[in-house]
Amino acid sequence: MKTQWHPIDFETWDRRQYFYYFTEMLPTGFNLCVEVDITETYVQLKNSGRKFFPAYLYLSSKLISEQPEFRIAKIEDQLGYYEVLHPSYACFHDDDKTMSNLWTEYAPDFETFYQNYLDDQAQYAGNHGILAKPELPPPNNFMVGMVPWTQFTSYSPIPYSKREYYFPILQAGKFFEKSGRKMMPFSITVHHAVADGYHVGLFLEKFQNAMSHPDQWIRL
Repeated sequence: MKTQWHPIDFETWDRRQYFYYFTEMLPTGFNLCVEVDITETYVQLKNSGRKFFPAYLYLSSKLISEQPEFRIAKIEDQLGYYEVLHPSYACFHDDDKTMSNLWTEYAPDFETFYQNYLDDQAQYAGNHGILAKPELPPPNNFMVGMVPWTQFTSYSPIPYSKREYYFPILQAGKFFEKSGRKMMPFSITVHHAVADGYHVGLFLEKFQNAMSHPDQWIRL
């Protein structure tokens, strides 16, 4: 399990003033919701007999691994950043309509991650309770999910306060058709102490580009 963490020199960190302002003076987070065109990725996955949800988890984790501002954490009053974050998500139980938390180890190779996901589903998805896996998620896990029953235009998971949680929260919604294209509502919530609109915009641009070019990350 990859949990490498690197300390940040707060005195020389370029976000020092912003971090202080948005944690001590005006604790702030912000949320953006967009429509993502998933047509090419959806078609390629369907044609190859693979599931969309693990591909969505993989792509989210892959892009987060490329932006260190989304991987910042505090350990014993020391700020730093993890090399990668592992996706933590909910598995739905049809029998009693409850959900359990499940996480899958991230791997930079899509096929490896996809198999990790399938293995977790086969072994743990049937377990009820808060945690589907017997062990706690690693400290470098981030919340990512999907509400497949609802086509939302806005999503606000939690208000940010002085709570020391700086990882992004991602949520997708029910797919819909628009001008012959398959679209997905997508929400990202970040802590303003570690990221600005520029960073979120960059992530969303890369997310859409990857969804439009699945051949760049999914082997046929």
